[in-house]
Amino acid sequence: MRVVSLVPSLTEAVAHSAPGVLVGATDWCTHPSGLDVVRVGGTKNPATDRILSLAPDLVIANEEENRAPDLAALRAGGAEVLVTEIRDVPQAFRELARVLDACGVTARPRWLDEAERTWSSLPEPGTRRTAVVPIWRRPWMVLGRDTFAGDVLARLGVDHVHATHPDRYPRVPLEELRASAPDVVVLPDEPYRFTADDGPEAFPGLPCALVSGRHLTWYGPSLAEAPRVLGEALRAARP
Repeated sequence: MRVVSLVPSLTEAVAHSAPGVLVGATDWCTHPSGLDVVRVGGTKNPATDRILSLAPDLVIANEEENRAPDLAALRAGGAEVLVTEIRDVPQAFRELARVLDACGVTARPRWLDEAERTWSSLPEPGTRRTAVVPIWRRPWMVLGRDTFAGDVLARLGVDHVHATHPDRYPRVPLEELRASAPDVVVLPDEPYRFTADDGPEAFPGLPCALVSGRHLTWYGPSLAEAPRVLGEALRAARP
């Protein structure tokens, strides 16, 4: 079996569950560290000719992270493309199982069982907080409706302000973000790398939580520890 992954979190899932199956991955596929495969460009601009030259049995993609024209070009070149759709935590587990099955994994991996147990046994949050969740600046963009990251936060007791916005990742002026007066501003380190020196200064007086983008937005082995890692970061939020 020869698999090319165009989704960083799925790359990690397949690498852990079916060692040796991956022959290609994007430049953004950083986990597991030391993954020795052919790099095929970015998620939004993969080198389709390079992918096809690897003669993959399967290319793994995602409807949000990858562009339809690139996937169409791969199919036109004879590649089988599996496209995932992941908008919430339960759907993540279903799609992960589907991907691993397509990659020839016959025994359900331990990390997947552990992750599903972790999320299914979460206690009901004692309190709920509102949040603004920027994912980019220049221009400012935030989580909107129907997102995996939004569902992750909701299950941890954090309801983001733009959850009912018509767009999934709307552009919202900074003044409007400040005026919404959230209980916390959640600043992940990807896709934009917010840091203690780049992000919190835009929200004076508001508690800011610097969180791991991998634990907020990736669906793979990191799901098992995501509630703990994100919970600690949210509790550490400071103005």
